[in-house]
Amino acid sequence: MKNTTALVVGAGIVGLAVARALAVRGCKVTVLERHERAVGASIRNFGMVWPIGVPNGPLYERALRSRQIWQELIDVAGLWHDPSGSLHVAHADDEWAVLQQYAAANAQLRPCRLLDRDAALAKSPALVARALRGALFNADELVVDPRQAIRALPDVLHEQHGVQFHWRTPVTAVESGRVWSGSRLFEADQVFVCSGPEFEQLYPELYAAAPLTRCKLQMLRLAAQPSGFRLGAALCGGLSLVHYAGFREAADVAPLQARYQAEHGDLIELGIHVMAAQNGLGEITIGDSHAYAHTHDPFDEHTINQKVLDYLSRFMQVPDARIAQTWHGIYPKLLDGSSEFVAEPAPGVTIVNAIGGGGLGMTLSFGLAEELVDGRYTALRRAA
Repeated sequence: MKNTTALVVGAGIVGLAVARALAVRGCKVTVLERHERAVGASIRNFGMVWPIGVPNGPLYERALRSRQIWQELIDVAGLWHDPSGSLHVAHADDEWAVLQQYAAANAQLRPCRLLDRDAALAKSPALVARALRGALFNADELVVDPRQAIRALPDVLHEQHGVQFHWRTPVTAVESGRVWSGSRLFEADQVFVCSGPEFEQLYPELYAAAPLTRCKLQMLRLAAQPSGFRLGAALCGGLSLVHYAGFREAADVAPLQARYQAEHGDLIELGIHVMAAQNGLGEITIGDSHAYAHTHDPFDEHTINQKVLDYLSRFMQVPDARIAQTWHGIYPKLLDGSSEFVAEPAPGVTIVNAIGGGGLGMTLSFGLAEELVDGRYTALRRAA
């Protein structure tokens, strides 16, 4: 890798991860980004590095390696972070049964443990006590502020590893060893295209044949909480138990899924499962919904946000529930069960997209990038 050159298209989390993996191995790296800074899905998420969202095996190992790299970068940049772990709460017998099954299946595989009602309330002062059965705590999860982190990482990569960034440089064409931004030509030994949901602008024929669509999700942020109030861990309600593959593999979620379909069919149809994470300012990010289509309307639906808030109130209460911001994000989503979209449309050109099948870029990108540049990459089953 030493004395080689590479161009990376895109400065979101995937592009930054690839740039880092190349640079630490001695490659001279240049990143081209169409905007003045990253403004896509990489800054529009919870900031959760979320190993519990992937099944055991190679994807879990990839997530743990990504977490390790995150910690290294956090230490260098002095970024705010919270190694809070995650807390998955049960307010019904069937939810508690799933958590018990998961804990039993993963007792020797993950740093998870069951908490009874009192222990769960001690772990998070935000939990609704009424009807609380207990919770599952997992220690792997790490929260960063994505808006701060994605803004800071280019400076870290430049200062520590000499990575060059060209902002406001939209890429209009790519071929082996060459990238154009209009009439401006960049040349390198390797090219990595990490263009996120704008994937069709380069190699449109390849993407037209690929099993890809786009996911739109709506999210909200609550005001900074008073008096230093902290959640204690990233929080998840029962709907997350039927959303993540790890729970489906370790527990019998079919009865729970059937009940949710009967009682919360509107939420299932909108792809809603509800989580909350708190940043260093005390603000709490909550969400989200999932809608799949190649083209999405640019408008957010207040009714969707209200459904998220209504479900959230079943398991979380905070001193200040005022809404400070709402937004939506869009990311690529694979439909064929693959763990990510990796393709080589020309010699020396690698496309990297739809990490974890879509939506797990913060959790898996750094580990995946190392596998790719080291020649250790193997496609896996989708993580969620």
